[in-house]
Amino acid sequence: MESHQLSCFYIALILACGGLLLSSSLAETVQFPALNCRKHTAYLTDFGGKGDGKTLNTAAFQSAIANLSKYASDGGAQLIVPPGKWLTGPFNLTSHFTLYIHKDAVTLGTQDISEYTIIPPLPSYGQGRDAPGPRMISLVFGTNLTDVVITGGNGTIDGQGEVWWEKFRKKELTYTRPYLIEIMYSKQIQISNLTLLNSPSWVVHPVYSSDIVIQDLTILAPIDSENTDGIDPDSCSNVRIWDNYIVSGDDCIAVKSGWDEYGIAVGMPTKHLSIKRLTCISPFSATIALGSEMSGGIQDVRAEDLKALNTESGVRIKTAPGRGGFVKDIYVRNAEYHTMKYVFWVSGEYNSHPDKGFDPTALPNITGINYSKINAKNVTIAGKLIGLEKDPFTGICISDATIEMRADDDDNKPKPAWNCTDISGVASSVTPKPCGQLVESQKPVVCEFPTDKLPIENVELTTCSAVIS
Repeated sequence: MESHQLSCFYIALILACGGLLLSSSLAETVQFPALNCRKHTAYLTDFGGKGDGKTLNTAAFQSAIANLSKYASDGGAQLIVPPGKWLTGPFNLTSHFTLYIHKDAVTLGTQDISEYTIIPPLPSYGQGRDAPGPRMISLVFGTNLTDVVITGGNGTIDGQGEVWWEKFRKKELTYTRPYLIEIMYSKQIQISNLTLLNSPSWVVHPVYSSDIVIQDLTILAPIDSENTDGIDPDSCSNVRIWDNYIVSGDDCIAVKSGWDEYGIAVGMPTKHLSIKRLTCISPFSATIALGSEMSGGIQDVRAEDLKALNTESGVRIKTAPGRGGFVKDIYVRNAEYHTMKYVFWVSGEYNSHPDKGFDPTALPNITGINYSKINAKNVTIAGKLIGLEKDPFTGICISDATIEMRADDDDNKPKPAWNCTDISGVASSVTPKPCGQLVESQKPVVCEFPTDKLPIENVELTTCSAVIS
């Protein structure tokens, strides 16, 4: 080879290597915690996805997940949603699968209502929550799955729910609104490290499922948006909900298990639930609600290290005649509240029913409710504890609670701090002085909180990775 040809060869080689190095330097390796890592990786762009915020990517998501499902028995697969704005209709997940949304990626739910398939109502509800009959499928949906991870580097899923809120207000909806994420009849589920915005209705809804990790979510919706509950574990067991920040138009967390005669018939309780380090803002609803759809029962809920600002209530129990079921073995400790209407709110007056077929003699069993180490400021009412005349709520314990009452705006005097009927329990070191039905102990009492750990609390996530170019 002549010298000038050799020189050209080496120059071309150097440029090519430099190009490879440049391409490699532009690639980003991300690491994230997950229940399981995957052997195979694909990108939404591999299946025709376009992140321009205008192109509908439903077919790309569906095609990608269908193709990656083939690897379920070979180490599983992960689908990477790279930077961009990815408009899409609903899509179904698969088992042994990770959906990873990059920190600079926004998955946008289409506002074209015709894109949302109509599916049957939940068996434990008998009908949709917004309207009789069926309901719209959720944006991110899965059923009968094992080992599913929905995560990201704080990537975003935006449900663009304004069109549904407006139609709901105008009573123009034929079917119940979609949720943002719903997983049914599944196990080993993780939903984490995401920003979830503007859901048409409930945001995260695992139902009839077990072994669930929900953590490090930022969930945001306008405070006047209807029924935008943050996280709703529903007839689920062994669930942990840790380190979440929620601004909502409804309850930040709502624990459920079915509605009246339908929930009683299914009989699938939510139990063994750990909630830790929750921050909530919800001026018209609860930090944590138990019910009102609790007809399958709620048992063994452990909530601690709660913070709520400008939120209607702390941990609220909602039920009514016709619900049946039970709420028992509830433990709450270490709560900091600022600007709140009700700190303790337990009520048997939540009379909404799916239809006229409910049994008014099906009364709920509410017992074993424990609150300790509660500090609240700028409060209107310390406690509203209203049981049922033929079904008193028992075993309520409140200890080490300091509540600073707000002065009445009209006469600068505090309103009555407590309103209690048809309840019984004990109180210790509670200010202001509790109602007479809560007997003040002569000796200091610390309300119960379990010392053991739930199995889901011991689950450790592993560090996984993906390359994004």
